[in-house]
Amino acid sequence: MLSITTKSPYAVQALTELGLAGAGGPVPIAELARRREIPVQFLEQLFAVLRRAGLLRSYRGVKGGYAFARDPSQISVLEVVELLDGPVGADAGGVFAQAAEAVREVLGTVTLAQLIEREQRDLGRAMYHI
Repeated sequence: MLSITTKSPYAVQALTELGLAGAGGPVPIAELARRREIPVQFLEQLFAVLRRAGLLRSYRGVKGGYAFARDPSQISVLEVVELLDGPVGADAGGVFAQAAEAVREVLGTVTLAQLIEREQRDLGRAMYHI
């Protein structure tokens, strides 16, 4: 069936924030969680899965945190969703299979880099209106 839990949207939000904040190196997970109002322990669980899958790299120590292990332009939203919530529409049939395919197509064509760019543009616009 079509099942996307809160894990995926939270992870995508945090990964977008990582892209915005991470230009200078690793970003502490507590900072990402605070900025996006995501419980730290929940985000730690999500990032552990993404690290094991090779999307993220973790760094220990005072200047530690997380950074992308792969370029965000090479990571689709669908990849993140399926790592955290399983295959979209795996057991769907009929009209639900068609809906799942449409969801897969949309999520598969959007990359984290595109989301980061979009948010940078939106933040830039907000800054001009202050």
